[in-house]
Amino acid sequence: MVYSQGLRRFTQEHGDTLAALFCGMLLFLGWLALHIGWLGWALLFLPAAYVIGGYDSAREGLTTLIREQELDVDLLMIVAALGAASLGLWRGEYYLIVDGAILILIFAISGALEGYAMRRTERSIKGLMSLTPDTARVLLGGEEEILPITQLKVGDEIIVKPGELIPTDGLIVSGYSTLNQAAITGESLPIEKSVGDEVFAGTLNGFGALKLQVHKPASSSLIQRVIRLVEQAQTEAPPSQQFIERFERIYARVIVVAGLLLVFLPTFIWGWSWEVTIYRALTFLVVASPCALMAAIMPTLLSGIANGARQGILFKNGAQLEKIGKVRAIAFDKTGTLTTGNVQVSQVISTSEYSENEVLKAAAALESCSEHPIAKAIVQAAGSDWVRGVDVQAIPGQGIIGFVNNAQVFVGNAAFIKQYVTQFPEELQKSAQSLENEGKTVVWVAKKPIPEAERGIVVMGAIAISDMLRTEAKTMISRLRKLGVEQIVMITGDNQRTADSVAETVGIDRVYAELLPEDKLDVIRKLQEEYQTVAMVGDGINDAPALAQASVGIAMGIAGSDVALETADIVLMADKLEKLATAIELGRRSHSVVKQNIVVALGFILLLLIGNFLGNINLPIGVIGHEGSTVLVTLSGLRLLKN
Repeated sequence: MVYSQGLRRFTQEHGDTLAALFCGMLLFLGWLALHIGWLGWALLFLPAAYVIGGYDSAREGLTTLIREQELDVDLLMIVAALGAASLGLWRGEYYLIVDGAILILIFAISGALEGYAMRRTERSIKGLMSLTPDTARVLLGGEEEILPITQLKVGDEIIVKPGELIPTDGLIVSGYSTLNQAAITGESLPIEKSVGDEVFAGTLNGFGALKLQVHKPASSSLIQRVIRLVEQAQTEAPPSQQFIERFERIYARVIVVAGLLLVFLPTFIWGWSWEVTIYRALTFLVVASPCALMAAIMPTLLSGIANGARQGILFKNGAQLEKIGKVRAIAFDKTGTLTTGNVQVSQVISTSEYSENEVLKAAAALESCSEHPIAKAIVQAAGSDWVRGVDVQAIPGQGIIGFVNNAQVFVGNAAFIKQYVTQFPEELQKSAQSLENEGKTVVWVAKKPIPEAERGIVVMGAIAISDMLRTEAKTMISRLRKLGVEQIVMITGDNQRTADSVAETVGIDRVYAELLPEDKLDVIRKLQEEYQTVAMVGDGINDAPALAQASVGIAMGIAGSDVALETADIVLMADKLEKLATAIELGRRSHSVVKQNIVVALGFILLLLIGNFLGNINLPIGVIGHEGSTVLVTLSGLRLLKN
């Protein structure tokens, strides 16, 4: 039973690929049978290849013809293939049936690639759904009960324990904790939350238990809005895609009408025999089929994709490889993209009485008793040579107090320390203010040497905490400008001061800060109105709608959330920002090769059409010219395999 279900699921997901594989096998067997003179077997294998490989194309072509009264390339390929097969049977030139089967195989492979692209969209939505729990711990009559999220009502009270995901948006009615909400809002540091604050579904609770009150339906939560935005952005076809679809249908109509005219007009105008006119018309359908045009694009893009993969750049589809080369504006998220996303001690300042090492170890002695992310960063920076504090007491949202070697130590924000210290060193305050202006969080450390001392509490120093900037960020921004990218902006959910500091350091002069996911989406849309082709680089859930809306969505492979990776079109697998410029250069090369191949393909088609009209080529030569041009542009596309 399990085996049959797995087999059914596999065939559903990969049915179009299996059809292309079977078509290719039957085509080979049919060709082999013809080669060794087994005509009967050849006439069994080759029609089977037509049916298996061409079923989906024939169905789609006929559906478009019947419902939309439009001709597309799918139907044109089927007509050309069947025409070649019919002519082969009529004239006894059975290798023409093989040529028709090759056309069928090419379109079967194309259909398989399209199927994978469609399933990627479905996976991205499922990835978003998995970010929130299916159930919540609800207080009913003073007792906890586990209920599905869909059954939550406004006014319900829910309990969230330390380390759990917030199941739905709500207001804190009791408790205090820190929440890691970088994936939703883009803030680089975990945020302290207490009574009255709003929390978002999908964010991660820290060390404290919380009691929340549901203040809006679960379907209206921020994460659900993100899901809807991703769905909407991914279903909107870009103008380039619409143009390609229109071109295919116009091309198919022109070729079919021209083929029909070639069946009748030469007989009445030039007195050709019916056999000659039909022969020329079928040759026309073969040489005019767009296989060379398709080969001008797909092998080139696939070669570029393979090249990118070797360099740690994952292109999820060929269209995005072309688009990245046309990008005129790029929007960067900050946290986890331009920065590492890891909180670290960036600087320690001290008074003349104490060393920087003493300040750091005194703070670590107390912070070792805390689970706060800032505390962990301080402990990590202090190393192992320090004494753990005793009688440690945390004051939520302010600081922590304890004893180290019989001396009372105070660690916290400036307002907290000022409650115990009457005098702050002026030079230290100026240094701390400068650090805060750079977007860093400053933690103060004070000390009362021994309980019996007459001397009061004194400031030891301060510790600056920051999300560290990627070392390659500034160089990469400079390289992008040299490549001719017209506009580079930062869009982040972090505060304006921090965003401005990072932007100034890396060389970005246009900053949008304190944004929610829908705000980022609006910024991308405005950039698209101004610059048309816009790339977005991000790593969090909050970036997913903007990544989906952007002409090219680019995610960080290691730091990125699952949803960002699924939604994005390009993934920088090793988190190396400098690979973004490499991707743009590769995209521009692919665009150039594609244009060259298209010129060659159209040139061959034009020459073959003229030769067919003048009667200087027969069908075998037409097939050779058609397949030869296809091979030529395919080999040309393989140039992109080279760095």
